[in-house]
Amino acid sequence: MIELWIGIALLSMLAIAFVFLPFLRARRQIGLELSEDREQQNIEIFRERLAELELEKSTGNLEEEDFAALKTELERNLLVDVKRESTSGGKLALTSQVLITVTILAMLVPVAGIGLYSVLGRSADLELSLQQPADPFNGRQPTLEEAIAQLEKELELHPENPEGWYLLSTTYMNQGRFTQAAEGFRQVLDLLPEEAPQYPSVMGQYAQALFFAADSKMTPQVRTQIDKTLAIEPFEIAALGLLGIDAYEQENYELALEHWLKALRNAEGQTAETLRGGVRRARDALLAQGKEVPEIPELADVSVALNVSISEELKAGLNPDQIVFVFARAEGGGMPLAAVRLTVADLPAEVILDDSMAMVPQQRLSSASGVELSARISTSGQPQQQKGDLYGLIGPVTVAEINEPVTLVIDKVVE
Repeated sequence: MIELWIGIALLSMLAIAFVFLPFLRARRQIGLELSEDREQQNIEIFRERLAELELEKSTGNLEEEDFAALKTELERNLLVDVKRESTSGGKLALTSQVLITVTILAMLVPVAGIGLYSVLGRSADLELSLQQPADPFNGRQPTLEEAIAQLEKELELHPENPEGWYLLSTTYMNQGRFTQAAEGFRQVLDLLPEEAPQYPSVMGQYAQALFFAADSKMTPQVRTQIDKTLAIEPFEIAALGLLGIDAYEQENYELALEHWLKALRNAEGQTAETLRGGVRRARDALLAQGKEVPEIPELADVSVALNVSISEELKAGLNPDQIVFVFARAEGGGMPLAAVRLTVADLPAEVILDDSMAMVPQQRLSSASGVELSARISTSGQPQQQKGDLYGLIGPVTVAEINEPVTLVIDKVVE
């Protein structure tokens, strides 16, 4: 930080110089002009006195010797005056009023600058950046705990950062640190304006953190937060999910089904699949009680029909027993949402991929809005892709928009 203040001092001196220099230049110019005026006046006076002496001499009132003596005296006085002016250098007297005015103006420059910097400047940020190393992890990938500690330190220094608090709170939730997560979400709500589009969602997540922090109990504080959330956004997913959990635990399966269905209609991805599982449990509980449950379209299995074939160029030389894997993956990759195993002898074939083929219950076709469809002939017989495998790929495609069988041709070689 010493470099900063040295720089400020040097710039302040430069600014003061800019104030004083015009004054000094003006002072010198005025002095030169006054010097020239005085010199001209002295010459005029000399000429007038010399004319008077000559007039006195011509009228006979002044002797030649006296005239010569007086003329010499006049010339001497003129030389003395000229020498005095040249010695003074044409300086202008600096009055106390002028000096005070200029000094005040000069001092106002650094004072005003420092005042503005204290309001608008970022000296604290500069000090922090100078104290910290450029890379606190020395180029290596930080562990989760190190990243959390670094984020906590940043928020301690700069607490007015809603994005940082939100990231920290969601990380706490994933670690099961619900009390800290609740405090973090509260910080986000304090910083976000109520009209922000993210505000209702953060309110619901705050209620969720309070719920889990209270050992999954519907406390008055949790209930109040849920009511506040739904008053702003009646379809907020987290708040409706909590109401569904509370109703299910009280064996009010109709109410649980109502809350979860309402939330499911606005959810997607993993959240939608979790809610769909809750809806199934509530439906099955009602059926077990002998109650009639109307058809629930949201629970209908999603399926995609494929016509899989091999291009004529690659068909020659293939073994009929070679394994063919047909996959549907979420857009961007990851574990297959549905998969089926065939052989080359089965092709061409019509394949239907649906939710019943999910490798894990939480990742099904119905949980993804967009999927990539692929078929691959494995030269090794293993699901993992290897060099020399033959494959075909389509996508991403929107599952809800697939109404007819999709043609998928195996026409490429893995390089």
